[in-house]
Amino acid sequence: MFVLKLKEKCVAVTLLAGLMASGAGIVQAQSTRRERRESNANRQARIARIVKDTYSHKWEVGGGGGYLRYRSGEGLQRNNEVSFWLSGTRYLNPKLGIEADVRGAYGNAKIGTNDYLKFNPQISEYAFMAGPSYRFYAKEKTAASVFAVGGAGVGKFDSGSKGIPSSLLGTWPSETRAAFSVGLNLDYNFYPNLALRITPTYLGTTFGGTVQNNAGLNIGLVYRFGRN
Repeated sequence: MFVLKLKEKCVAVTLLAGLMASGAGIVQAQSTRRERRESNANRQARIARIVKDTYSHKWEVGGGGGYLRYRSGEGLQRNNEVSFWLSGTRYLNPKLGIEADVRGAYGNAKIGTNDYLKFNPQISEYAFMAGPSYRFYAKEKTAASVFAVGGAGVGKFDSGSKGIPSSLLGTWPSETRAAFSVGLNLDYNFYPNLALRITPTYLGTTFGGTVQNNAGLNIGLVYRFGRN
């Protein structure tokens, strides 16, 4: 009888220990899940603060260099040009801004066989434009925006031709005409106020009373400041 009671007590103790261990495991699992949820919530809150901090700036200025494929005359081949760009944007809210930019491009016109000049003269174009910009994608590290700007283009197509006018070289006349551009800004944020920007862009100029359709790529840095 004593042995039977002892066995019953041992079984009861074992069951009790098992139940306590199981309960402890459940409590520990619940605690771990709760900590994970809290950790994930903290992470999401931190990211939200960074996103707000990054895209609540009033002003954005940038600059850099690039490449432009340009046709310098009606019957001439396209030539490669190196370019620079400077821009400033005033954001009215985190998405919509007003942008102003200045661009310049330099290359050599491919005049081919010419009775007046035996080398490809240097040419340059400048554009001064402004218009709306819209940021449609904004994350912690990346952003994307589109812009459409218009203004004046200044062409210098005979400044490097040793006095021979553009009309004899087959290039566009040196003049000031309308210019316009659209593009896509792709940003990678190093910090909330500093980003690398890559911009595939289209530039339209109207020298000689015709439209020149030109494609290019700009790259540079963008600095943000001020608060909305």
